[in-house]
Order: sequence, then structure tokens, then C-alpha cells
Amino acid sequence: MGGPLRIGIVGVGKISEQYFASFPSLPGLELVAVADLDEVRAATVAAEQGVEALTVDRLIGDPRIDAVLNLTIPAAHVEVATRALEAGKHVYAEKPLALAPADAVEMLALAERRGLRMGSAPDTVLGTGIQTARQLLDSGRIGTPVGATAFWASPGHELWHPAPQFYYQPGGGPLFDMGPYYLTALVTLLGPVIRVSGALGRSSRERVVATGPSAGAPIAVDVDTHVTATLEHASGTASSLTVSFDVWASRIPNIEVYGTGGTISVPDPNRFSDPVELWTSGEQAWQTAGVSAGYADAARGFGLADMARAIETDRPHRASGELAFHVLEIMDAVVRAGNEHRVIELGSTVDRPEPVPLGATPGSW
Repeated sequence: MGGPLRIGIVGVGKISEQYFASFPSLPGLELVAVADLDEVRAATVAAEQGVEALTVDRLIGDPRIDAVLNLTIPAAHVEVATRALEAGKHVYAEKPLALAPADAVEMLALAERRGLRMGSAPDTVLGTGIQTARQLLDSGRIGTPVGATAFWASPGHELWHPAPQFYYQPGGGPLFDMGPYYLTALVTLLGPVIRVSGALGRSSRERVVATGPSAGAPIAVDVDTHVTATLEHASGTASSLTVSFDVWASRIPNIEVYGTGGTISVPDPNRFSDPVELWTSGEQAWQTAGVSAGYADAARGFGLADMARAIETDRPHRASGELAFHVLEIMDAVVRAGNEHRVIELGSTVDRPEPVPLGATPGSW
């Protein structure tokens, strides 16, 4: 490639703040320009970051830009990514990859035809939390894995987000908003999923915006707000997932993996570097595991830097479009399984990404 991967960002909403905070510490990336449908906001952010503000059309067509970081709302992910790929740009997108698997198939095929990379969040699995849990699992510390549980719940994003309406539209809800973190972690730990079943619920609670300029505005709810799924992995391991916008309080842990010789308590996959806890039949007590793998001090954007390094070295990148597609198909299948009251067989599969060695940086592996 020669030189850093030059980045243009489309969409400078709230999530972009976390990417901007990471950019100064990420090797192999150079922020060139930003764009947003709100051009005033784009101009403000561009001035803060010391880069240029462009229209979306100009940014996608700008020959200075090698890759587009797509931080638009879920409904726009495929349109923006497809336009960027057609313009010869690599793409890294926020999750979910698309609203439905059928929407993403041609986009991924286009990237392959053009010899371009397609990456997708979440990259939280690259931090020391999930990677240490994986290293413990792969090294046999709890024997053979037999099952896992994953749980995330809150009363709803409207309590903190100033513009939460899109969380309750297709592409949102607890499954499509939070599910990618947990499902990507489960696939990273236990491998691809071959079939799923699901149960869906939607509470009757009225929801209103709690903060910001729209405080008090009602929110239309067009997605299921409580989702439970059972997943069968190709390895033979079974896992369960519950995600909800209907739970005010809970003491259930984020993810646990159960083996023939112990249990791994996996930290919150919405974060990067929380500690891992381990219980083995030999010790018979919970212990905090030492960090043994993963990018240290990781944050949003490490998946993009990992992709930039993979382009430079001609290796697969870890937060790949193929992994995101498999997770998307799992979520879509959970919804169909719940609506149709049947088990759904998945059509896609994916290899577990390469582990991240302890001490690696996105610029060194």
C-alpha cells in the first residue's frame, strides 16, 4: 500500500466521538475528511479534527481517500458502502452490516470483484477481554466446551440517547443494536453457528425521549424489545442469547462459557479490556485471569487499523465483512425462527478470525 490508509468518515453522530478519540493512537491510518447529511455538524466536527468537511458525494468520489468509515444509521449502511465500493474505496462500517442478509450479499460480492476490503464493527472482540477468554478456552483451561450463555439487558436507550428513535426501527432493537457484540463474541469463542431457534416479545410500555432537545417526544416502537435465542454451533456446542430493552435490573453475567473442567466468565463484549474470571475443577474458586492475548488499550477503530495492516501485508483482517455477514444471518434467522415458530438452518459459515497475540499492535502483526 505504501503509507497510511487515508480515511474519509461518512456520518459524524455520537458513535463517531469514540473513533475520533482513537485515531491519534492508531498506526496506519490518516483521517482526511468527514461528511454528514447535516453539513453544519460536519463542518463543526471537521474543524475540531483539523480535516476537511465534504458532501457525501464529494467524499466518496475523492481520489485522496482510500477507505470510507461508514458511521451512518443502519438503514443507510448498504447504500453508502456500495457507493464507496463502486468508487474503488475499501469500507469499514458500524454494525449491523445490513438490515437483512439479502441486502448485504451483492455488497460483499462487489467488494470481492473489485479486490477491496469490507470490514465491520464490532471490533471489541480484539481487545484483551475476549481475546484472553479465547486463549484460555483454546488452551484447554476448562476442558472441552459444552455450552455458553450470553445476556444483555437495559430498560432502553431512550433514557440516555438524545435521538434514540432509530433504535426502535428496523436495524435497531436489542437484537440488531446489541446482539452483534454478543454474537460476534460467541462466534469468536465457539465458532460458526449452523442452526437457531428464537422467541420474541414486545412490551406495551410507552417510550419517550428522556434527554436532549427532543425530551418528552414519543417513540414509535417497530421492533421486538425482548429476544431470546438458542444457537447450535458447528462444533456441537450450544449457546443461548437473551437481549432486551425491557429489563430494569439484573444480576446475570454478560457471557459464560461452560466446559468439562470449569467455567470462563467472559467480560462485557461491548467493552474491550475488562478482566476475565476463571473457575476450574482443580481450583474450585473464582480467580481473575491474567491478560494473555489481545490488543492492549483497544478502543473503537482498532478493527479498522487491523484492516489497514492486513491490506498492507496481504493477510485476512479480523473484523471482516464475512464475519459480520454470518452474525447478520444469525440475527435474521432468530427473528424468522421466532415469528415462524421453527428452527432455522443457516446458509453461511465463517472461520474464526486469527487470535490476537499478547503484545500485538495493529501496526505490528
